[in-house]
Amino acid sequence: MTTLDVSRYIYSFDEAARKAGIRFKMGENFEQYLDITTSIVGKSATFPMFRPDCSELEPGRAFWIIGEDQSGEVAHVQALRVDGLSATNLAEHLESLKACYADPKTQAGSGSSCVCSAPTARKITGTVVYQGDIWLRDDFRGQGLPRTFSGIAFGLAWAKWSPDFIYGLVPTWSIEKGVAELYGYLHREAHGSVLRLPDRQIEDDDWLVWLTRRELLQLIKRERDERPTIPDVDRALA
Repeated sequence: MTTLDVSRYIYSFDEAARKAGIRFKMGENFEQYLDITTSIVGKSATFPMFRPDCSELEPGRAFWIIGEDQSGEVAHVQALRVDGLSATNLAEHLESLKACYADPKTQAGSGSSCVCSAPTARKITGTVVYQGDIWLRDDFRGQGLPRTFSGIAFGLAWAKWSPDFIYGLVPTWSIEKGVAELYGYLHREAHGSVLRLPDRQIEDDDWLVWLTRRELLQLIKRERDERPTIPDVDRALA
């Protein structure tokens, strides 16, 4: 898979979003991201995974994507981060609360805990990317956009990190309504993250959804082959 191939893949989804009335921008400044997401009406609070006061979100290790409508109003947000889990696995990473805090011992409030009962999480290791904090404004829902947003995220994750795994943590309603499947995730297991953060009023029981490196590559190749070749790929990297 060449840089040109991935550029074409990203560009095709960028074009699809533009046709739907959304223009993307991305960045690595999570102070700025938090300012934006905090002001969005109807979006739940951004979890510690993408809060710079909780997690180490150094440039090159995490980025955000924001979609704006034709008036410049925020219509979509999501964020991704990469973690090096070669010496551990995803279950241990989540249960240690290191997915939420740079230093759980000093940052996690009283009663904070996470239990991961998804069996495959013990096998997810290496370079691991987390996709989360996904939100889409009501007036853009029902238009098949999850595939577009995830396509952009998957392409950028591959270009930046070429991960061994990419995963998400999603609520039960997302599984029941098929939203996680629309995003392109092929696998799912219940109780991927039973997270309790009392000081932040967080009490979730999320499913683990994921793709392997090989599956992510096959997805990109398949989408690339199914979509028409676009010569002006430089725009995808701008």
